Amino acid sequence: MKFHLKTAEIYIPDHEPEENALERTTHLCFAAHQDDIEIMAAQPIIECFQQKDKWFTGVVVTDGRGSPRNGLYEKHSDDEMRLVRFKEQRKAAVVGEFAAQVMLDFPSKIIKDASRREPVDDILAILRATKPKVIYTHNLADKHDTHVAVALRVIEALRKLDPAERPERAVGCEVWRALDWMVDSDKVTMNLSDHENLQYALLGVFDSQIAGGKRYDLASMGRRRANATYFESHGVDVTTGLSYGMDMTPLMIDPNLTPADFAAQFIQRFALDVQERVNRIA
Repeated sequence: MKFHLKTAEIYIPDHEPEENALERTTHLCFAAHQDDIEIMAAQPIIECFQQKDKWFTGVVVTDGRGSPRNGLYEKHSDDEMRLVRFKEQRKAAVVGEFAAQVMLDFPSKIIKDASRREPVDDILAILRATKPKVIYTHNLADKHDTHVAVALRVIEALRKLDPAERPERAVGCEVWRALDWMVDSDKVTMNLSDHENLQYALLGVFDSQIAGGKRYDLASMGRRRANATYFESHGVDVTTGLSYGMDMTPLMIDPNLTPADFAAQFIQRFALDVQERVNRIA
């Protein structure tokens, strides 16, 4: 495949020919930064792990140059951090046995510029090369601008596909805002009870973030356990780990539905749920 940036790369852990590696993809994730995939898409990674008929491919859209750093990485330049984060992402692809790991290497400012067509073109090319059944990306209620920008670029690309080319489902996942506030009927629930050791390993390879001052490993595993326990107030836990998603499939199908209005519907249903409960008990 040819991308807009010459520095973009496709890493294939098992050295399968590129075309074959991409074509076998059944679950595809578009994430903003290195380690976002492992935080938000652990369930599809686990679902595909060691399976002959299911394969996970990850796509990191930005270059990772602007990440916070401390300790061992405190004096790293942006270019050095980019190399470290690419290396870490390749390690995660090996641990998770990904079909492929794509790094598009765009600066965040390009992703956040809606007039730039390069990211959408590259995302569209990946969608057509992989033809996944399900795609995962950031949810529209995320509070990180670059995360939301990636989700919007993915939606744009999905809308350019012919109906026969579209995946069956598009899910927006948790990173920089949990989705436990959504009403239960709106939540896409993803069971993370299995392979807890693998989940820790996937998060743990990103040493530049963990040792650099952000304990994403503990925070992510803690959120999953909290989701499992607090999901049901009147029953015992049925999972030991749970993550939530936002079903964004309607945005792929209906080009007249704006992402802002779509996201607002979830907030409105949450507000009505709170109001109804308070009024009923009062």
